[in-house]
Order: sequence, then C-alpha cells, then structure tokens
Amino acid sequence: MKRSSISLVIFGLIGFSLSLDALTVYSFRHYPADDALFEKFTEQTGIPVEVVKAKAGALLERLEAEGDQSPADILITSDAARLHIATEKGLLQPIDSPILKERIPPYLRDPNDNWFGFTQRARVFVYNPESVSSKDLTTYEDLANPEWRGRIVCRSSSNVYNQSLLASVIAADGKDAAINWAKGVRKNMARAPQGNDRDQIRAVAKGLADLAIVNTYYVGLMLNSDDHKDRKIAQRLKIFFPNQANRGTHINISGAGITKASKNIEDAKAFLEFLASDEAQSTFPNATYEYPVVNEVEWSEQQKEWGQFKSDTLSLDLLGENNANAIRVFNLAGWE
Repeated sequence: MKRSSISLVIFGLIGFSLSLDALTVYSFRHYPADDALFEKFTEQTGIPVEVVKAKAGALLERLEAEGDQSPADILITSDAARLHIATEKGLLQPIDSPILKERIPPYLRDPNDNWFGFTQRARVFVYNPESVSSKDLTTYEDLANPEWRGRIVCRSSSNVYNQSLLASVIAADGKDAAINWAKGVRKNMARAPQGNDRDQIRAVAKGLADLAIVNTYYVGLMLNSDDHKDRKIAQRLKIFFPNQANRGTHINISGAGITKASKNIEDAKAFLEFLASDEAQSTFPNATYEYPVVNEVEWSEQQKEWGQFKSDTLSLDLLGENNANAIRVFNLAGWE
C-alpha cells in the first residue's frame, strides 16, 4: 500500500512539525506543476513528500540554524549562485549518481556533485519591434553604448538573476570591463531599477522604454496568463537572444541538492533522479516555460516559436564564485 502523498508547509519564523518517514523538501519554487510532479513521484515510488516553501534566503538561514537536526532532505532553489552559497556553507553533500551525471551537462551542475540543475532560464532582451529592429541588437555589452540612453529597463542589483548575469560578464570580460558595462547600462536606463521581470515587460509595452532584460519564462507565463492584459502585452513584444556570435546567451538554472543533514539519502537521490527523468523534464517547458536540462527532451511549441539559440556554457559554479564581486561592481556602478 502506497503512503500518503504531498503535503505543504509555508513557514516564516515560527516552528513547524514534519513526518519522520516522509521526504522533506525545502523549496523556493512556487509552481503548481512542481507539486504535481511531487505527487507523481509518490505514486511511482510510495515515498511521501512534504514541501516547505519560503524565500531562498530564509531557507538557507533555516538550514544553517537547524544544522544536523534539520528535517530537510532536499534543497530546491533558483539561481546557481544560491546553490553555490549553500555548498560553501556546508549545507549540501555530494551525490554519487551516474544517472544525474549522464543526463545533466557538466556546466549545469556543481563540479563536485553537490547540486544539479533541473531547469534552464535564458536571460534575454525583450523589445518593442515598433521602435527597435532586431538588426540593432547584438550583445549584452552593447547595451552600455550611448545609443541606448534612456531606452532600457531592468530590475534592481539586489536581484540574484542580475547578479548572476553580471557575474557572467565578469567571467567573460574581466572586472574592469564589467564595471564600465554596469555603469553604462545604468546610465542608459529609462527609470531607476524597480519591480520584477513582468514589470519590465509591461514598461516596454507601455512605451516607457524600448528594451528590457528579463528571463524568457516570464514571457511564456504572460503569454499563457489568465490575465487578458498580460497576454496582449506579451504578444506585442519580441525576444532576442544576445551574444550569439560569441559566448552565447547567459543561462541560469533552478536546481537542487541533498542536504548535509539528510537521513534519507537513497530516497533523496531517487527524487533528484526523477526530476531528471523524461517525464519530469518534459513537464517544465509546457508548464513553467523553462527549458529542460536534458538535451533530448523536446521544447514546448512556445519555446520553438522563440527559436533555437546558442547558450553560454560557462560553468555555473562561477556565477556563485563571482557573486560577491558582482555585488561590489553594482555598488561601484551606482546600480541601485
């Protein structure tokens, strides 16, 4: 007889209790598709899953405070930098899984197997085709040029997606060039950094700017939103994949690792291997509009419409290594 399925806990600073025989997942992600996948895992294995959801910073603080007594078996979060930080803090442990190594490309996982990416996000340009020609678009670096003065919108420097983008610029071009780039892009903004990626897309549609730097999956979510206004906004704009003639478009991930405190290592490994399965991987492109990490898995029709592109294959571990430098560069550049 199969055990009970998924249960959910959302925590802040208060305590909570969890079943001793369940697999406990601390997750920053908030998609119904994830919950459905966890249900499928339980149906297939009989292993119940309890999910604790909170912001990434709170999850890391909780894991650190709980230490060896943490009930968490799995940490799931967006952005490689956060997973790198978790590894540096000793909150994760290496995973010996030939399946994960075979299915997930090396640059999308930790060099020491502490974490693995399970979805890919491309950070791209969304632009208004009425005011910008795709022929005018080339690289991230070119956004610092004077012709973009007052034409760009982007979220704040405290956002980890922007920190990782800048970390990739540091890795590619060096710190001095990255400082000049950040200063140039900040000078070219149509307004002070504010809001989330959806807000940047809406700003371009309203004519407040000509171009926004965003993750592709936000466009997919808006195109398929229940909100008629968001659908119309996204339909008016176009996506451009930068740096196709050199290193490729910046890629980040949502990923997961087994916590150092886990007492259910085999069940936890089975869970991660399930996330890398064709069944799970084929869910993400159609439900969250994130790209799969397994090359053989087909993209959604929406993603196919955006077109094929060359990805930056920089080891994502370097995004974490350069995170502190990226924050310092943003401060030097006056990027709020």
